[in-house]
Amino acid sequence: MNKQLIIFAMMLLTMKASAYSGNAEIGGLWYLIVTKANEAKVIKCQNGKYSGEIVIPETVEYEGIVCDVKAIDREAFSGCTEPLSIAIPSSMNSIADYTFNGCTGLTSIVIPSSVTSIGQYAFQKCTGLTTITIPSSVTSIGSSAFQNCSGLTTITIPSSVTSIGSAAFAYCTSMTSVTIPTSMTSVVDNLFIGCSSLTSVTIPSSVTCIGYYAFMNCIGLTSVTIPNSVTNVWGGAFSGCKALTTVFIGSAVNSVDAKAFANCPELTHVYCYAEKVPSAYYDTFSGSYIDYATLHVPTASIEKYKKQSPWSSFRNIVGLNGSSPDTPKCATPTITFVDGKVMFDCETEGVEYAYEITNADVKKGNAAEVAIGATYKVSVYAMKAGYENSDVAMLEFTLGSNSEICDVNQDGVVDVADIATIIDRMAGK
Repeated sequence: MNKQLIIFAMMLLTMKASAYSGNAEIGGLWYLIVTKANEAKVIKCQNGKYSGEIVIPETVEYEGIVCDVKAIDREAFSGCTEPLSIAIPSSMNSIADYTFNGCTGLTSIVIPSSVTSIGQYAFQKCTGLTTITIPSSVTSIGSSAFQNCSGLTTITIPSSVTSIGSAAFAYCTSMTSVTIPTSMTSVVDNLFIGCSSLTSVTIPSSVTCIGYYAFMNCIGLTSVTIPNSVTNVWGGAFSGCKALTTVFIGSAVNSVDAKAFANCPELTHVYCYAEKVPSAYYDTFSGSYIDYATLHVPTASIEKYKKQSPWSSFRNIVGLNGSSPDTPKCATPTITFVDGKVMFDCETEGVEYAYEITNADVKKGNAAEVAIGATYKVSVYAMKAGYENSDVAMLEFTLGSNSEICDVNQDGVVDVADIATIIDRMAGK
């Protein structure tokens, strides 16, 4: 009898702990639950499309079993047209292919520092997305990941990124500037094709080749500097850049492919620092009216350029004044705090600033009275077309309730002691 009871109890326990694999709705999100692995994955909404503010949790509980939310399924938020903002948990390390493809309602998204890769077409056609921060943990961005994002105006690619797929930022028609990190060794095919508002691009000295149609139809570009590290400019790389007037080609370039600078009707000056005449095709400059433009080359190589097509078609071929175009570096900006505003300044004229501001304010406590203040950390670097990014400048300061930097202990300086005192007060100590 006792033996039978034991067997029956074991059967009950087995039934209770049996593995479950299937879909379930928890807290307004649909998941694929795999209890055997204690894991859950966000999947496409079963009753329509997601909208509103969504915070994806790190864990969910299903029938008493806690599961880690490890991933978002392919196309989980694809096609969501209603206003949508999403916060991704730190339990995830990737954004899968097509996850937000065609999600025109997506207006904001928080990508945690746990994410190391962004898949192919992940944000394609997210036309409502105006800004996005790619964390420094990301090492790869898939092909067409941000293609046709019309709302993105600027984007900073962190130096952690070593791999970017073709057309990753193609047809981002509102993007005005971009900085390619020094971790990249090539500008891949179609990377910025059709970015019609792009007026500023910085190509670092780590890049050795510029891919097919990389900047095709970037009609806002007026000048471009190809650094000395580049050896090949592939077909159609800058074709259709209708506002392009000036091009600097570095000394290591040995090949400028077919139609690389075709249909650039405003092209006026080309500076080529290669002493050995780079190979080129008859149509490398087709439609760019080089018979009205000036080619600047090393003085000792003038006659060689005059004898080799299509370089020989330039109206004027003259000697260079100065050395080859090593990419200059922007001066490190300064940070000041005046009248409640953080202000940046740089000795290099015409720069743009890429900044990050974090707030370490204490948010929890149990005192009856709390003095409101905040500690901020500001980091910023300067960037400009044809220049390498500046070094990063940093400033940390604390604001009181009157938005002024606090000298709490009144010793004449704002230092770590003041910050510690404010934090203690805010925590109710």
